[in-house]
Amino acid sequence: MKLKKLSLRTRIFIAMILLVFMASILISTVAIYQYKEQSENYHRDRLQSKEANIQTHLRRVLNGRQNTWEVKTENIPIIFKEEVFNIADIHKLQINLYDLEGSLLISSKAGIQNNAADQCLDAEILNAISNTATHRFVDKRLENGETFQSSYTYLLDQKSKELAILNIPYLEKDDFLTKELFEFLKRIAFAFIFVLLMAMGIAFWLSKYITKSLKTIGDKMVATRLEKRNQKIVVDDISEEISNLVVSYNSMIDELEASAIQLAKSEREQAWREMAKQVAHEIKNPLTPMRLTVQNFQRKFNPNDEHIHSKLDEYSKTLIQQIDTMSAIASAFSNFAKMPAQQNETLNVVSIVKLALEIFNEDYIAFTAESNEIIAKLDRTQLIRVVTNLVKNAIQAMPENQAPKIDIHVGTDASNVIITVADNGIGVSEENKTKVFEPKFTTKTSGMGLGLAMVKNIVETYKGTITFISNKEKGTIFKVTFPKVHFFN
Repeated sequence: MKLKKLSLRTRIFIAMILLVFMASILISTVAIYQYKEQSENYHRDRLQSKEANIQTHLRRVLNGRQNTWEVKTENIPIIFKEEVFNIADIHKLQINLYDLEGSLLISSKAGIQNNAADQCLDAEILNAISNTATHRFVDKRLENGETFQSSYTYLLDQKSKELAILNIPYLEKDDFLTKELFEFLKRIAFAFIFVLLMAMGIAFWLSKYITKSLKTIGDKMVATRLEKRNQKIVVDDISEEISNLVVSYNSMIDELEASAIQLAKSEREQAWREMAKQVAHEIKNPLTPMRLTVQNFQRKFNPNDEHIHSKLDEYSKTLIQQIDTMSAIASAFSNFAKMPAQQNETLNVVSIVKLALEIFNEDYIAFTAESNEIIAKLDRTQLIRVVTNLVKNAIQAMPENQAPKIDIHVGTDASNVIITVADNGIGVSEENKTKVFEPKFTTKTSGMGLGLAMVKNIVETYKGTITFISNKEKGTIFKVTFPKVHFFN
């Protein structure tokens, strides 16, 4: 689980535990590092001290009255024949003496003369002793899990002349220091457990104290609604930071109430403006085909035509149909209902679409259908509005310098009625494709841009879909899908 998904109370609790845990690890790490450094310093200083004491002891033997031999390198084995064991026993360390060429002269360790590896010193040891300012070299190595130091330095006579090379092997024994370290870490562990338990208790209390006020504020914020009167927060005994948050929230509530009043007023005004625009558009929508019908009838009127009565009857039906649409819009507006109210009726979509197209007496408008009868449950008036709006939109998209062509087709699939309106107009630009169905959007110099928005609203009311495919300067195809049977909620 990601940390950001945890509650503030849980995060405070985890933070306290981690803080104690990290502090304990840091203290333990520092203690172990200090132990190692102390151990190294202890063994280094102890070896130096032992070396100095053995050097002093060896010189006393060389310069003592008991020594009757001439003090020179060749006589070292004879001079220290017995004394080397006494000195080694006193200082509890092994003593090896080599000549200046690195060959073993005498050793306090029995059997070392039989070990060829210890009979002669390496050249790099000899170079290290002679080339350093202190004429001292310490070799440190790890054998069988134990650390050994071996110091090499010159043994001098009374005239500070080099007689031999003193080698003192030294085993680092850390039993005492290791025991002290384990004891210290054990105490740290007990202290850590105690502090951890205290931290858990403090973290639980602190997180509960902090989050209690925050929970109260959070609950109030969740319950905040723009459309109702909200209660201010009243919390006692809180910190300065949370107090500032409460003051800010209460101030926000005051501003929110003022904004809600202003917003409600603006929404009412906007609703009336949109309603007026929509009614005006819807009334204007039937007027255009009515005007076209009258003009077309006037242009083709012939009193001597033998079919004049049937044409007059068709002309009258078309006008009455559009007048009925306007009447429905006016009634809906006066009753504050949807414009117009939906009437779910079983009808033949093909015949209704044909009827809607009769007002467009243009040769370039072609209609086709999958069959002569496609039955669906729709509102007759709203279906006519959808078709007339789409065809009118297609006519207005035609450029003046091009022969117009509009194809309307009605088809079906398994459960839907599909109406397509295709034109060869100017198309829709890429930047306008996302705005086509927005209210009041239009690229024309006239009109309010409500036609396609209302078509979309009608289609979606039936849980249908409306989409389009458009190519600039090549045309647009609108596709409307209605379910054959629509169940109202």
